[in-house]
This record gives sequence, structure tokens and C-alpha cells, in this order.
Amino acid sequence: MEAVTVVMVAYGAEDWLERAVDAALASTDIDLDIVLVDNGCTDGGVERVSHRERVTVVSPNENLGFAAGCNLGVRHARGTTIVLLNCDAIVETTALSALVRVAQRNEVGIATASLRLSDAPDSLNSAGNAIHFTGFSWSGCFNELASAHAEERDAFAASGAAMAMRREVWDALGGFDELYFAYYEDADLSMRCWQRGWTIRYVPQAVVLHRYEFSRHDTKLYLAERNRLLLVLTCFSSRLLLIVAPVLFAVELAMTATALAQGWGRHKLAGWRWLVRHRSDIAARRAAVQRSRSVPDHALVRQFAEHLDPGNAPPPSWAQPFDRVLRLYWLVTRRFV
Repeated sequence: MEAVTVVMVAYGAEDWLERAVDAALASTDIDLDIVLVDNGCTDGGVERVSHRERVTVVSPNENLGFAAGCNLGVRHARGTTIVLLNCDAIVETTALSALVRVAQRNEVGIATASLRLSDAPDSLNSAGNAIHFTGFSWSGCFNELASAHAEERDAFAASGAAMAMRREVWDALGGFDELYFAYYEDADLSMRCWQRGWTIRYVPQAVVLHRYEFSRHDTKLYLAERNRLLLVLTCFSSRLLLIVAPVLFAVELAMTATALAQGWGRHKLAGWRWLVRHRSDIAARRAAVQRSRSVPDHALVRQFAEHLDPGNAPPPSWAQPFDRVLRLYWLVTRRFV
């Protein structure tokens, strides 16, 4: 059987952790172990599962962030296939074997699960994530019936809540970019996967219940906006950046106005300051990403979402009318990428 390591990162109160660990350990048709990274679990959940067979706990003694926490967990993995799984994600017994089978195909870089809403199991949390040409990323097919997405297909981005990849692919991509800390690291990894010539496949048979709840808090808003721009600045080619620059500028003005109106303007400004302060790191990262790619942007432009329509996050009031303009701009200009 295939040797599989599930990497989980625990932070804060993780009252579903035991259920998530036990469900993963009950998976069939794979030889599975779990590496659990304690990024600062506060409710004793890590201690309660630490003595289970096939569970290894790694404690960095600080919150490394989701990206670095996953990277640390993979460094302790023994499996030839890596599964990243959230601590509030409950896998069906055959879900991981289905995910792993797809991830083993040579042309596949990442297999992403059929994430279901835990309080509405017939509805999707994600059937692969979307990435808009302005850098926004969101849960694809959110709250749509899973039965309407019963066929395996390509997805532009995988969800870090439940995804699998061969260790060789993970190593070739260098894992998550730790500059992200949390949020958008899965979008970044997914774009780099496509740029290296691998596909991402949505696997409807890999059913995973996810206790998902959209939350807006200062840290998330800061990281999400900062990291959206980090994704664009590092993963977009120079030509693509030039083409989207006018709409990026307009979106930045709109997002800044939204942030000021909603009371998180200082966090939006803090994101800009971080980008300026880390410009050397970003430039070096950009050079490495662009140097390693083998697939040009013009082969990928149709993967980008045309509509700015994040189903899992209430969009700003300007999004719907502005979306028509953005889409028209993209349909016209993407032919020049």
C-alpha cells in the first residue's frame, strides 16, 4: 500500500482535532501516519491525541504560521505522498485513498478534495478554488450542491484544507512560500504547480466534511490583502503584470476605500508597508519563481476567473457593478498575454 503522511497544523482551540485525527487514521487502502504540528494549540487537543499510534507530534514552541507549519510537518514525513489536512476536516474512510490515487498520476501535481460544509454535507465548501486575474482567490463552487460537481476535472487552485501531492512534487515546488505566513499559500503553490507543467485535479470521490465559517478579523484582513498582492507580484509574468496594472490600481483604490469605511484601513496600509519593507525578499522570490517555470502565462490565462464573485465571502458593495468592467477588460486584454 502507498505510504502516506497526513500533515496537520494545530493552532488555538481545536475542538475537532480528535475527530479529525481518528477519521484520518481510519482511512482504508493506504499506509498512513500523521505528523501533527503544534503551532500553539490552547485546549489540550494535541496532548489528547499525542499517544495514538501512527501520530507524531512536532512542537516548534511558537506559532510559525500555517505555511511554515506545514513545511515543518512535511520535513518529518515518511510517506511518498503528502496530504495536508485541516484540524477541523473529517475525512470519509475512502476519501484519502481516492485523493492519493489521483495524486499518483504523473501529470497531476495536486489532488484537491470535495470539501463539504459540515452543517450542510450535500453542499460544497470547495470543489477546487478560484483565482481572479486581480489576485483574489476564493472557495470554488461554494454552497453549490455537490451532486452538480460529481465529475473529476481540473481546478486552477487546490484548497489547503484537504489536498494531496507526491513528495517529489512538493520538493520540486519547495513547499509553501513562508512569506505568506497564512492565507493564499495554497493559491501560490497551485499557480506554481501549473507553471511547472503539472495539473490540479478536483476529486469528487474524496469527500471531506469541513467545519467552515467565514470570519473577518483584523489579522485575516491584513494577511489576505497583503498576500493577494504578494501572489500577483511573484507569480505573474512581467507581461501579465503590465496588462493587469490598470485594473490592479483601480482595485487597490476601491479596496482602500472599503477598508477605511469598514474600519480596517490601518491594516490595509500595514500590508503595503510590509510589501515595501520586504521588497528585496519579494524580488528574490519573484526571480526564483519566474526562472523555474516552464509554462507561459498565455497557456494559463483561461484558468483565471472572469467574474469577481467570491461565494464564501460577502463582496464589497463596489464589486458587482465594477465586475462587469473588469470582465470586459480581461476578455479584451488577455489575448495579448
